[in-house]
Amino acid sequence: MTIQEFFKNDLFAGRTGVELLEVGEGYSKAKLEIGPEHLNAGARTQGGAIFTLADLALAAAANSHGTLAFSLSSTITFLRASGTGDTLYAEARERYIGRSTGCYQVDVTNQRGELIATFESSVFRKEQKLPLP
Repeated sequence: MTIQEFFKNDLFAGRTGVELLEVGEGYSKAKLEIGPEHLNAGARTQGGAIFTLADLALAAAANSHGTLAFSLSSTITFLRASGTGDTLYAEARERYIGRSTGCYQVDVTNQRGELIATFESSVFRKEQKLPLP
């Protein structure tokens, strides 16, 4: 099982349409094609959809070392609106890794490379290994 196959078990992210594109050590990239089901009442992308995209990218980057990691806290700042027809990308980068904690920065951009949101998270790394080969 690869880490991308492992994250297919994230049913919530999968059902929202989030797709994990790539994973490297301390890095990942995911995408979400925005449709009408992702919109809020103001016809803009719902914040929870953007958070879910960023959160899956975070999870993949944090778990890329092969040990189970869970978010301790996350903060998102929404900078630009998006809507139907946009494709959003989340790129997670490891900023710090310690024995049991880590910090990550996730940039969410649209198909034109415009910054939509920034997401920061700290994680707790357990000793449990992921079921990877």
